Amino acid sequence: MTPAIEVRNLWKRFVLRHNRAETLKSRIMGVFDSRLRERRETFWALQDVTLSVQQGETLGLIGPNGSGKSTLLRLIARTHYPTRGSVTVRGRVSPMLEIGIGFHQELTGQENIYLNGSLLGLSRREVERLYPAIVEFSELEDFIDVPVKNYSSGMHARLGFSIAAHLDPDVLLIDEALSVGDEGFQRKCQERMQQFRARGVTIMFVSHNLRTVASLCDRVCLLVHGKVEALGPVDAVVSRYQELTAAMTSGAERMLGPELSPRSGDVL
Repeated sequence: MTPAIEVRNLWKRFVLRHNRAETLKSRIMGVFDSRLRERRETFWALQDVTLSVQQGETLGLIGPNGSGKSTLLRLIARTHYPTRGSVTVRGRVSPMLEIGIGFHQELTGQENIYLNGSLLGLSRREVERLYPAIVEFSELEDFIDVPVKNYSSGMHARLGFSIAAHLDPDVLLIDEALSVGDEGFQRKCQERMQQFRARGVTIMFVSHNLRTVASLCDRVCLLVHGKVEALGPVDAVVSRYQELTAAMTSGAERMLGPELSPRSGDVL
């Protein structure tokens, strides 16, 4: 079977700028004081990542903060582009990569539903057909005519997930959406994810909630420092992540002492 997502030898580089010179004065001062000069650092967010996701499969992405999980999803969604390597996606993609990404803050919830629908390739007639279900699922009926700049982060998540969940995608990309909002909405999101799985939608999602990963995923990919540390069955990869987390915590305790070290729950 042809995979829905193919990632081959993927590298992504970012250039980090330190002491960025914003004004002419700061540039001139940098000529005389090296400490004030702008410095550039190359950061490889992903390094030689290769994986594939079969049609109808749910793949979870786990790993420490900064390990490249969100960057990988953005590359698959084509909001970022590779430095080297390739990404192939087959089918209609529905991305929810950041809370409120693509929302125009001055527009109302209703206007943003139509705006997002058009950006994702839907006609106005298609959005009109889906609009009542999107609003009902989001539970934002009383706020749908309010500008989204006045929404809380949870309300952003509700609206963003509701739009993505009603676009009939072949491939669904989700970055931490299931961890935002109250417990009832989180349950509703997980139920919708199960419905997508039953319909054969290919899903990739980032989560720090290992319980959610275990309940929803067919396989898991563990990223560490931009590299694939493990890829395979849920139990085996989650165990590997927990081993690494325990080692990191133990190292922090040795350096800082137990009273200053991070708790293992903070990492997960």
